[in-house]
Amino acid sequence: MARYSIIMAAGKGTRMKSDLPKVLHEVAGKTMVELVLDTVLATGVQKVVTVVGHGAKQVQAQIADRSEIAVQAEQLGTGHAIQMTAPQLAELDGSTLIASGDAPLFTLATYQNLFDFHEQSGNAVTVLTAKAPNPFGYGRIIRDELGNVIRIVEQKDASADEALVDEINTGVYVFNNQLLFAALEKVTNDNAQGEYYLPDTLEILREQGKTVGAFQIDDFSESMGVNDRVALATANQVMRERINIEHMKNGVTLIDPATTYIDVDVKIGADTVVEGNVVLKGQTVIGSHVLLTAGTRIEDSTIADGVEIQSSTIQSAKVAADATVGPYAHLRPGADLGERAHVGNFVEVKNAQLGADTKSGHLTYIGDATIGEDVNIGAGTIFVNYDGMHKFHTNVGDHAFIGSNTKIVAPVNLADETITAAGSTITDDLPKHAMGIARSRQTTKEDFWKKTALAEKFKPTNSK
Repeated sequence: MARYSIIMAAGKGTRMKSDLPKVLHEVAGKTMVELVLDTVLATGVQKVVTVVGHGAKQVQAQIADRSEIAVQAEQLGTGHAIQMTAPQLAELDGSTLIASGDAPLFTLATYQNLFDFHEQSGNAVTVLTAKAPNPFGYGRIIRDELGNVIRIVEQKDASADEALVDEINTGVYVFNNQLLFAALEKVTNDNAQGEYYLPDTLEILREQGKTVGAFQIDDFSESMGVNDRVALATANQVMRERINIEHMKNGVTLIDPATTYIDVDVKIGADTVVEGNVVLKGQTVIGSHVLLTAGTRIEDSTIADGVEIQSSTIQSAKVAADATVGPYAHLRPGADLGERAHVGNFVEVKNAQLGADTKSGHLTYIGDATIGEDVNIGAGTIFVNYDGMHKFHTNVGDHAFIGSNTKIVAPVNLADETITAAGSTITDDLPKHAMGIARSRQTTKEDFWKKTALAEKFKPTNSK
């Protein structure tokens, strides 16, 4: 049977108190609507239609390459939102999953099991439900003696007995697609809010003799909707705990999972050790047997096997096998470290490639450069790459030795096995085996101490 999905993403999210549409707030490094879309697409549906409204252009820009779009210009209720997808879906045969773009915690297994249960049961609609520890505020699932859903009762309309029911509506459904759109045509807005409600279709279908069923999930936390910043923080906590557990099951050691923040798309190899207060974001890929010490932050970067990173920041960079970084190094976009390379204390690398076994131990800026293998870069070296308007490139050959406190003014080329004298400012190319010296000669003035105020300050005194 063909499967489709509708994602509801039109709401403003007033309680978020944000200029950003609610579904574009992030959980574990990804917008909520993208998390929902990822899970829906993983079920293998043939078509997804996302209903947008508030901030439609922003939401569409985020997902339009992976989902069809329907626009709900006026927010007139959930039933009205589904009706906006009629041009794309109404004539199709199959099952349609309706999901909320602000409920990012449902798992792939839950959606797959819901689809399977619905299609095997022959229900006209199957409601996804959960047992709530505190059901106050949720719509209650009222069943008959056969387990069929009679109705969903909202908190304000529940009788005393109905209010005791702890099975709640999660807001996720699977419908027989054509029955869904036929029922929507009969939904009215005869209510206090003047809106068209999707749950009204359940009563319409039941009155037509159709079966309205329910599928209950075990983990209530999956059903969490995000309506304010408090719920957003809770959703992040749930998702990050889920992510961390999965990595640990796959052979990653997390010394303190409670203070380890790993985004949903990050990949980590087995036998890697991650200390506390580490943040791994975006499309980062970490190899095996890597050590990440406390305070490290890595974003959209690739770290190969056997690397050690100590308390450093890495952004859109590459680090090859067995290299070492830090402590307190900063690899900026375009940094590319070769095998066994080392950048140490307070070294900053930007848009520069360092060859295998090249080392820069401390207090250095390397920008816009291509550096060969087994190069030593002394402390205090600066690659002077910017004239206030344009960036310029430096090339350094294999086995070069850059003396401490060298300034290399780009554009310049230093050939293989060249040397710069400490304290030099290099502005000209160096041929192979040459040494560049660019500093003024030292002048030594004998007995100059006696002419200074220091001599008086530290003048010896006679002791009794």
